Parts: sequence; structure tokens; C-alpha cells
Amino acid sequence: MTGTAPLARRTLLTGALASTGALLAGPAAVAAPRTLLAAGPASGAGRRPTTWVPSWTSAHTRPTASDPLVLAGVTDQTVRHVLRLSAGTTTGRGSAAGAGRLRVRLAGTFSERPVLVGAVTVARRTPGLTGAGPGVDPATVTPVTFGGARGGLLAAGATLVSDPVALAVPDDGDLVVSVHLPGPTGPLSFHRNLHATGYVAMGDRTADDGPGFTSGDAAVTRSAVLLSGVDVDRPGVPGVAVLGDSITEGVGTPDDADQRLTDHLARRLAERGGPVGVANLGISGNRVLLDDERFGPSGQARLDRDALALPGVDTLLVVLGVNDLQQPPSQTDPDVILAGYRQLVLRARDRGLRVVGTTITPFGGWQRWTPALEEERGYVNATLLAGAGRRGDAGAFDAVADVAAAVADPADPARLLPAHDSGDGLHPSAAGAAAMAAAISRRALLG
Repeated sequence: MTGTAPLARRTLLTGALASTGALLAGPAAVAAPRTLLAAGPASGAGRRPTTWVPSWTSAHTRPTASDPLVLAGVTDQTVRHVLRLSAGTTTGRGSAAGAGRLRVRLAGTFSERPVLVGAVTVARRTPGLTGAGPGVDPATVTPVTFGGARGGLLAAGATLVSDPVALAVPDDGDLVVSVHLPGPTGPLSFHRNLHATGYVAMGDRTADDGPGFTSGDAAVTRSAVLLSGVDVDRPGVPGVAVLGDSITEGVGTPDDADQRLTDHLARRLAERGGPVGVANLGISGNRVLLDDERFGPSGQARLDRDALALPGVDTLLVVLGVNDLQQPPSQTDPDVILAGYRQLVLRARDRGLRVVGTTITPFGGWQRWTPALEEERGYVNATLLAGAGRRGDAGAFDAVADVAAAVADPADPARLLPAHDSGDGLHPSAAGAAAMAAAISRRALLG
């Protein structure tokens, strides 16, 4: 659609959007949903060349002046991250389960020079500990090696993958990863906000069971410093990469509560057919089309590195678009956004992935909402829903989850339902994140 497209066309399609259900795969979905939902590649978990699946991920950006820890770099400090794994290393629970395998990935994507990585450990949390807290079960602290060595050199722009580590962690269980950086490192690649508390302490504290991160010069951070992923060795378990923005990242949900969209999605999928590795690739402020110094490369620019390079991914789920509308400079031609989605689909499908889209969620009440942007949102959503699963169209999503309808206020679909609104009109609450996850069926996602 160009800027001269008739207003009536937009209005008609916007009206069509309001009548959709939680999941629609095009106009023929009612008559033949099986055909449309299976239009693209089905999950390839049984055919792919690796048994590694991404269980936890973070997508990185370059540090700015507002990120002093990583911009200045660190010297002789340990960063401890507390992570919620979507798929564990074993289907058992606790220490009674067999010790499955995991591996750690560190990324120097935006680091300015090679970084010497010192000791790294993984561990389970202190039994019974929930929410914030650096405590670990000392009996589970396990060294991580790189080519057999206790440490390695992370090249600028590269990824450092560890050797397999034997440690039993259940599905939807917590893992603590501690990384000592001898330094001085210079500016470091990172993810700004995990919505989970991490800890920084002087010296090599990788074997510390917790007190060393709460005393003296210890500090807290919500960033992932160099850490970009944890993979688990789970043959037959499918993997989903979620390319998203702040809504995927977890803005609007409480910190240290694991109530992000991807947390809810992983739990819901597991309840309906078994565990799935869900990779959270959300970056606050991210767009389909434009790069930003603070909010990172666009979804199109980072697709290969952040999503397609992951091991064991069967499906790409795209949860982007609202920032292309509301964030200056706004993209006022909806066909340009739709063309951006199409490129994501084509490139992911070239890698054999199933590609699932989502509608753009309401943001009425947000500071930059306008009626014109609402009209554009309606047009984009209606077009996505109408085209999903279209045979012969290589650039169409295999399915589209109508997450917008799932979180909208029925009395005013331009706005989030109050129970789904975190309070700013743009970001769904934890209940809203759960409603979005419920709108994404396992069948639509995995084929």
C-alpha cells in the first residue's frame, strides 16, 4: 500500500481485524485450517544435524554512555547471572535426575577488542531460593571449560562456545552462570536489561556460594555481560527463536519473576506436548526496519546473527512492528513494514525454518499514539492475517497469531485491556504476556 491508497481500503481491513479470533491463518482458515497451518516447514527436530537446543538467550547491543559498567569495561571482576531455562538438561527433577549436558555461549559482538575470559562456572540455585538472590547450591558448582582449558579468548565480534558440561537442571529450572573477567576488558558486548537481577563482585568469585556477591564492593546489574546463551543437549526437543522488542524482552512484567512472554510461552508449550527450547531475542526499542544507537540493529539487520545462527531452531516467531509505528521517525507507509516482514520470512525459510508472525498489539494511551498510527496498525494486522499460510507465496507467514486481539480491550480495541496493561498503554503486564502466549498455539508454532 502506498500513501495514496484509498482510506476506505484501510477502514475495511481494520474492521476485519476487529472480528478476528486469537489465531487466524488467513480467510480460508475456517474451511481448511489444517492446510493453512501446515503450509510451511513443520518442526525439524527429528531431522536437524544437531541435538543442541537454545534454552536461554540474550540479544546484544553496543554500550552507550548510560551503561557505565560495560562501557568502561571491567578488571578482575566476576559477573553472576541468574537464568530461567526454557528446556532443562533432563526431564527429571533435582539431583535425583541424571546429569544432562549444557553449554555456555559468550558473545563479543560489540566488544572493541578480544576479551580474556577467566574461570566460568555453572550451578543450580540454593534450594528453595526464588526471586532475587545470588545464592547457589555449592554441591552443584561445576567448572566450564573451553577446549579443555579453564577460560578462553573471546575474539571481538565472535562467539565463544564452551565444552559440554554435565549438570542436571529441570525444564523451567534456574541456572546460575558466573564469569570471571581478568581484564582490563575495554567496552563489552551486552544485553541491557534481562529483567532479572545479576551480581558483580571483585576477584574470581565463580565458586562462591553467594555471600561474596552481597558484601564489600559487590554490586547488582540487570544486564547480561558477554553471556549470550545456554544450549541444552535434548534430542527431539524443538527450538523456537523469538525475534522481538521490549514486549518480548519483558518490559512491563516484574523483575525476577520470570513472567515474560517467552517464559509463559515455554511453560504453555511444555504443558501441551512437551518441552520446547525458547530463545528470547527481544531488544527494547527494536524495529523491523531501522537501526538505533541505543536499541541496536533492526530485526532485519540482526536476523542472521541473533536467530538463524542459533543451533537447533525449527521456528522463527516474529514479534516486531510496534516501534516502527510509534517510535520517531515513524514509518507511515504500512506496505514498507509489510515488505520488511516479507524479507524476514524469505530469509528464514531459506534456512528451512517455519516462520510465524504476530499482530501488532494495541498502544492507545501511550504518549505517541495517534488515530493515524492506529489506522496503520489495523491495516498491517489485517493484511498479515489475510495472507497467512497462503500457498504459492514464499514471503507469507506460515501462520499469524492474533496476539493483538488477545490483549485488547473489547470495549476499545485500540487500547490494552486494563488487566493486560502494565500502566503505560504500550507494554503488556504479566497477565498480558500470558494472554499473548495463550494466543500462540503449539500447532501453529511448530506445524
